[in-house]
Amino acid sequence: MGRSFEFTPVKPAAPISTPNREIRTEIPHPEDRDIVNTLRRGEPLSMSGQPLIVWDKAQGVHVYDRHGNKWLDFSSGVLVTNAGHARAEAVEAIKQTAEKLHHSYCFPNAERAELIAYLLERCVPDYLDKVFLLTTGSEAVECAIKIARAYAHTKSGPNKDYIVTFSGDFHGRTMGSQMAGGIPALKDWIVHPDPCMINVPIPDGFRGQDISFEGFLQALDRQGVHPERIAGVCLETYQGGTAILLPVDYMKKLRAFCDENEALLIFDEVQAGFGRCGKMWGFEHYGVEADLIVCGKGMSSGLPISAVMGHSKWMNIFPPGSMTSTHTGNPICCAAALANLKLLVEEDLVGNAAGLHPILEERMAHFEKKYPDHVGRAASIGLVGAVQMVKGRGSLEPDHDTAFEIVKHCVENGLMLFAPVGTGGGTVKLSPPLMITADQLVEGLNVLEAAMDAVCVPETVTA
Repeated sequence: MGRSFEFTPVKPAAPISTPNREIRTEIPHPEDRDIVNTLRRGEPLSMSGQPLIVWDKAQGVHVYDRHGNKWLDFSSGVLVTNAGHARAEAVEAIKQTAEKLHHSYCFPNAERAELIAYLLERCVPDYLDKVFLLTTGSEAVECAIKIARAYAHTKSGPNKDYIVTFSGDFHGRTMGSQMAGGIPALKDWIVHPDPCMINVPIPDGFRGQDISFEGFLQALDRQGVHPERIAGVCLETYQGGTAILLPVDYMKKLRAFCDENEALLIFDEVQAGFGRCGKMWGFEHYGVEADLIVCGKGMSSGLPISAVMGHSKWMNIFPPGSMTSTHTGNPICCAAALANLKLLVEEDLVGNAAGLHPILEERMAHFEKKYPDHVGRAASIGLVGAVQMVKGRGSLEPDHDTAFEIVKHCVENGLMLFAPVGTGGGTVKLSPPLMITADQLVEGLNVLEAAMDAVCVPETVTA
């Protein structure tokens, strides 16, 4: 899965100039070749998977190179800049903190205290009362697994050890998070996988056709897993390679199953959290409670910080000094996160995501109808959309090459996207900053549709 973008500058057929897009040179700019070559010589091949635009600055919903070209951003980096790029309030908070304190390990600092207090007051569900700050989503996922297992051991002994996750779920790049994840290709390097980390089918109604909770129970039975041995069930609120919510009835039954078997229900909200889904937390769409919330990305809109949120019953099981991280609660990251969260709340960017969702939803349905030989499923939640390209009508085989060409065409025409993701790299993902306007959203979707017209063969769509 995955291709490297070639450094082959393409000149636009005509200059592009709108309030949101400005493309007047070859893309990528020839003068950026040395920067790209330096990176490709010095970095591993794995770092060569994104379009070769050398970002120089970003502001709000726009990205710029150093040659005067301007992109409307539908990437948010990678679902990170929920409040927008380089918001003035966050910049000022970073500056003020950086001038006095860069690091304090686990020694207290005021910025960490202010962030924790704000999260608990304005963001965390009121049935949870603890927040543990970390640096990345992968680190937070591993911490949640550690908490779930340790808590289960205190309740029932070491045999209550199973962590159940879902096929296709992505939980990070570290060993534990990849063992927990549901993508076999990412586990080939792991010689001795944890036998108590198992996957069950995803009930997404697309690649996971069985949406009944019986399918969950049958998968456990096939793998010889007794429910009372499960320490935790961990899932992405929506799979990162898609934008499909799971059936509400299924999720309510899963919540009841976890209660009955004293297993913690863990929602990986690294992508879905902080307003991306039109609610503060994506799992709120299911009408269930979480035992642990794993979050990151949109928390600071740009600086590395993540968190595990839960109840003191299980968050307090480790004694002082035994659950820490070198950069936990970094004061600069905390200051940025607090400024970012205040913007999300005070500007009601969560409400903006919910309000603009019908525009995105309508266009996803349109893409399915217009490109039936290429689009297997197009779905959206709040301000995240995913167009899954397939190799033929009715096929589930992902079409990475077509998705790749669509992304390339969009970037060359002023719409910033990251490389295709998901199963087989077949998904074109849409995730603009939550401060985007309706007009900007429509403009970006129009660029995407033009790219799909250029790459695919559309059917005639009647009104």
